Formats: sequence, C-alpha cells, structure tokens
Amino acid sequence: MRGSGNGPHTTISAHMPSSHRRYGEWTPAKIRSEATRIGPMLRQLVDRIIGDRPHPEQGYRSCLGIIRLEKRFGAERLEAAALRALEIQARNYPSVKSILEKGLDRVPTLASPEREPIIHPNIRGSDYYH
Repeated sequence: MRGSGNGPHTTISAHMPSSHRRYGEWTPAKIRSEATRIGPMLRQLVDRIIGDRPHPEQGYRSCLGIIRLEKRFGAERLEAAALRALEIQARNYPSVKSILEKGLDRVPTLASPEREPIIHPNIRGSDYYH
C-alpha cells in the first residue's frame, strides 16, 4: 500500500534487510539499561550519543557496537574508555575502539593548565557580540 502525504516515512519491516530488522528490536531504554549494567560513564556516553542525533535510532549502531566491545576488552576498560571519550567529546564507535586498542584508557589524562585570559585591544570579548 502506498503511503499518503508528502515526506512522511513508512516502513514495513518485511521490506527491511535482516541487519536493519535486528536494530528494530532495540529501544533507547533497552540500550541505556545495557550501558548502565556496565557502568555510569558508559551510560552517560550512550545518553549523549542518542541525544545528539535527530532520531534516537541513528545512534543505535554506535551504542550497540560500543557495548559489544565489553566482550573483547572487559567492563572495567570499557568504562575507563567511556570516561576518556566523554572528556575528549568523542561520541562514536571508532573513537572508543581506538581508545581501547591504543590503551589510552589506562593512561591518566593531563589536566590542562589554567591560563590567564589574553587581554589585547584586537581581541573582542563576549560583550562585543551582545
């Protein structure tokens, strides 16, 4: 049956490839509960990934891939990698996987030193834009 109206998407699961149908079984709540089982930092990372997308479904593959990394690297390392990813604002599967493969989850992060603001006549402050 043809969908009515301009622009709305209609999806019939029988027409979807099997790889796409698997993701249809997942919900944001189910993904969040899996992440919570591993740790609070992973839950926060998953929340950010899902929240940054216009449609939550667009973040499912990244989230599920990251959660699957637990089998290979363990929950403790995955939790540390999630913390590192949050610190550097890396919100995708390849970034978290790279952190784990390179062992960056085991390296302490260096806190950036506090710097004095630069005061110079050529630099416009926040007041310039308001």
